[in-house]
Amino acid sequence: MIRIDWFLPLLKKPKKNAQPTAPGRLERMARAILPAPLFADRETGKPGLARKWLRKIGDSWLSSPVRRVVQGVCFALFFWLFCYVCWPYTARPAQVFPGWVPVEIDASTGAATVTLATPLSKPLAADRVLYVVDPDTAPPLGDPPSIAMRIVAGGDQKLQLIPAESLTPEQIETMSLSVSPWTLYERRPGTWPSHYADELRTKELLAAETFLIIDPLVSISTAIAGRSWVWSLAWAGVILAVCIFIPRGFCGYLCPLGTLIDLFDWAVGKRVNKFRVSDDGWWVHIKYYLLFGTLVAAVGGVLVSGFFAAIPIVTRGMLFLLGPLQTGLQRGPHLVPPINVGHIVSLVLFFAVLGLGLLKPRFWCKYVCPSGAVFSLGNLFRLTERKVESSCINCNKCVEICPFDAIKADFTTRTTDCTMCQTCGGVCPVHAIKFVDRFDYVKLKVLNDPPTNETALGRRGLLAASVGVLAGLAGGVASAAGVSALGAKLDDPSSPRPVRPPGSMPEQQFLQLCIRCGECFKACPNDVLQPLGFQQGLEGLWTPQVVADWAGCESSCNACTQVCPTGAIRALPLEEKKHFRMGLAVVNRQTCLPFAGREACQLCVDECVAAGYHAIEFMQVGTEVDNEGRPMEGSGYLAPVVLADKCVGCGLCQTRCYGINVVEKQLLSASAIIIEAGPGKEDR
Repeated sequence: MIRIDWFLPLLKKPKKNAQPTAPGRLERMARAILPAPLFADRETGKPGLARKWLRKIGDSWLSSPVRRVVQGVCFALFFWLFCYVCWPYTARPAQVFPGWVPVEIDASTGAATVTLATPLSKPLAADRVLYVVDPDTAPPLGDPPSIAMRIVAGGDQKLQLIPAESLTPEQIETMSLSVSPWTLYERRPGTWPSHYADELRTKELLAAETFLIIDPLVSISTAIAGRSWVWSLAWAGVILAVCIFIPRGFCGYLCPLGTLIDLFDWAVGKRVNKFRVSDDGWWVHIKYYLLFGTLVAAVGGVLVSGFFAAIPIVTRGMLFLLGPLQTGLQRGPHLVPPINVGHIVSLVLFFAVLGLGLLKPRFWCKYVCPSGAVFSLGNLFRLTERKVESSCINCNKCVEICPFDAIKADFTTRTTDCTMCQTCGGVCPVHAIKFVDRFDYVKLKVLNDPPTNETALGRRGLLAASVGVLAGLAGGVASAAGVSALGAKLDDPSSPRPVRPPGSMPEQQFLQLCIRCGECFKACPNDVLQPLGFQQGLEGLWTPQVVADWAGCESSCNACTQVCPTGAIRALPLEEKKHFRMGLAVVNRQTCLPFAGREACQLCVDECVAAGYHAIEFMQVGTEVDNEGRPMEGSGYLAPVVLADKCVGCGLCQTRCYGINVVEKQLLSASAIIIEAGPGKEDR
């Protein structure tokens, strides 16, 4: 009923007087559009150029090129999402073009011709809408009035403009009487900036968190730990449904960590045979024990899947390994945030996963990965599977090439381990392997010939399974208990309260939903968000915190709220994000330069006004009085006061104070205004 053979069968010269095997549908389509020399000659058995090239790349490419191509595409897609879609610095603020002199204005329509003394480096294109501001009519304070004009004839020094909106006679008359050069704005003056949010939305043809949301262990464990519906569960359900038809296909085709492990095994693992282990041992079912322990811990309200799930591991590994490299090369080494012990722990874990390949190729995928265990259990509901026909000659080639230890000693299939990679089909010299519906029993070989010595539980045995289940149970319970004892201690007022990203859930729920993947760090401009170390114990490790000494939260950005795969950071539209309180700015009156009477300073006020929040205003302090009690003119300072109802805790004020007064001028040892989180200071 179902036949999904897409491997490249071993090329055989047909027997004398025998008809060559008819090409399959995929091959017929390829032959119709590709040059004939690429294909083998079925009558002589002579390989074509395609087979020769594939053999040079490797046996697995020759056996199952479709799988390898899909792997490569998904790996490239993962890097595209990580290095480009999540890279925020392709965004630019709305541009301003000053100095355009109106030379001709139509008094009836408002159409205008304007020129520029110095040509632009890049011409302005036709059909673009710009907002014209006449300095003659601009008020001294507040946003200037503007008129939307469309370019009908573009250029770098001369433009022809027509109104993009209806104008009153008074507006046209005002334009006609203008004598000062106009300023052209890309966005209407006074509108809230949105370039970071707009850029992410434009680049996200595919969601940046795509691979994270199709790792089912991520959403399942998060939903259990958080006692709530997680939106990515729907996508986990979709990929599990697909794997009913392509059992464990995620592991064989889509997983970028698996592809990276393949690359490591090819580059390093196959050259080191010193640490090899056998196919049979206590380790062969670790993935099920880890899965069980992860789910038990989640039942206890502790999320540990971020430590073991495949996609969080590779995402975080790339973040801490390639993220600083990309930032250093493209923006400068001085903009790479400092590392902490959490970075080191994560990188050790990442390289340990790769290093397991020294024990056996794809050791992690075969025996350890709990995400793979979810798909292995899903294989119990498969509709298709690998079958071996009675023509099998027991050559053992399929066992030798199988990357997932999914073939038994009698050459039949361990169905929970098979990923339908079909590599085995391409090396079978008698074409005895087929991939069909699970109820196909046509011409199958005799089972247990040669003997496999495996029980229904597998050769690993009932005792090993029992010990593993108990170990998983003990590990899950210990994780939950240990985190409760040594975790964030949210009931303790003296415990640290990190400032979380905008849209974050309440702290306890946040810790239960955050999988520590690091996607929000990558999407955050200027590295405002950085990973927490052990300040909250293991429970807070790698969770995002706002480091305002390093940078402040951009008012035009909501990227972290858009890329979170579990809802630990709620998706906020920019309009809501600009009012969401992450924390509250608090002025240290003992060290603040005006309050301490040292010198005038308005860095924080200027930064807050520039960001559009207007949450800090001045008050007069230190005013001296004469003998009659009257204030002395010129004495005292204007000192900053935070308006709690307007402050969103973006941290831009702290960044400015730290960068100038601490780093550059060295007037202070710490910023005199800091962002604090806690009850009454944040919207969570």
